Amino acid sequence: MNQLSMLKHPSAFLPVAMSLGALAVVMVFLALHGTAPQADEGAAAHIWQLLMGAQAPIVLFFAIKWVPQSPRQAVSVLALQVVAALAAMTPVFLLHW
Repeated sequence: MNQLSMLKHPSAFLPVAMSLGALAVVMVFLALHGTAPQADEGAAAHIWQLLMGAQAPIVLFFAIKWVPQSPRQAVSVLALQVVAALAAMTPVFLLHW
């Protein structure tokens, strides 16, 4: 099984899609409201938090199920999941939100 075929499993692609969705939420918010700090967390912040937090059990399930069966492919998918999560976290960190 290669990395591409492993990405067909929901536990592999869902965390990446959720991270990209969280990044899209931040980018849309920036496009609409700019970089100024907000007085209160709005819906965008809560959606971002839910998308990022809900990934943890999915990634854990993926790791428990696939690392023992296909370690090389699973670790590369886990690395992709981590890179996607870091991409979604980077603007929040850089803007001190």
